Amino acid sequence: MKKAIILSSGGVDSTTCVSLAVDRLGADNVVTASIFYGQKHKKEILAARKVAEYYHLRHYEFDLSSLFQYSNCSLLEGSTQEIVHESYAEQIEKNGEGKVSTYVPFRNGLMLSTAASLAASLFEDDDVDIYIGAHADDAAGDAYADCSEPFLKAMGDAVSIGTYGKVHLAFPFAKLNKAGVVAMGLKLKTPYELTWSCYEGGEKPCGTCGTCIDRAAAFAANGVKDPAL
Repeated sequence: MKKAIILSSGGVDSTTCVSLAVDRLGADNVVTASIFYGQKHKKEILAARKVAEYYHLRHYEFDLSSLFQYSNCSLLEGSTQEIVHESYAEQIEKNGEGKVSTYVPFRNGLMLSTAASLAASLFEDDDVDIYIGAHADDAAGDAYADCSEPFLKAMGDAVSIGTYGKVHLAFPFAKLNKAGVVAMGLKLKTPYELTWSCYEGGEKPCGTCGTCIDRAAAFAANGVKDPAL
């Protein structure tokens, strides 16, 4: 039976991936993996644990924070930059296309490599899909180059070659916007009430950072209230 490892950030997109994989393969064939990369809070990791518990999945965590200690990305604990409280569209309109201040250098590449190694270790004799929740809004305007289809396809080729054709990448939302991801998740009864998206680590989401704005717009586009609020 095919297995799946979901890169789980505890947010909307990756949790929808969890729902999708469980629906396709059954919970017994799905595990989740979360990466701590030095972000300013651990709300995402805590949410990912809750999602794994909800589906009764094995959950693995890895600390890659030392690799990012030299980056000044605004998401990271040691950064001198403040998190920008504007939508991604506003940031791109103001600064032009290209990476935004919340881009973490090659983060998805490192996460996918970690998941590939885990997959080849846990399921040595099985075919495994690694799910990543990157969607079209992430790649728009080249804001996050490591969320783009060309990047994901290239990483997929590398992972497949490096694991003797046993491990593959699945990026089911690459052609969907975030509203489309939420629409799929609502059909799958994804437990969005357990998720956390905000870049700030307060008791409640700030509502004004880029990811909060995009999340609110995605639920509004589907005509439903965000169950996490």
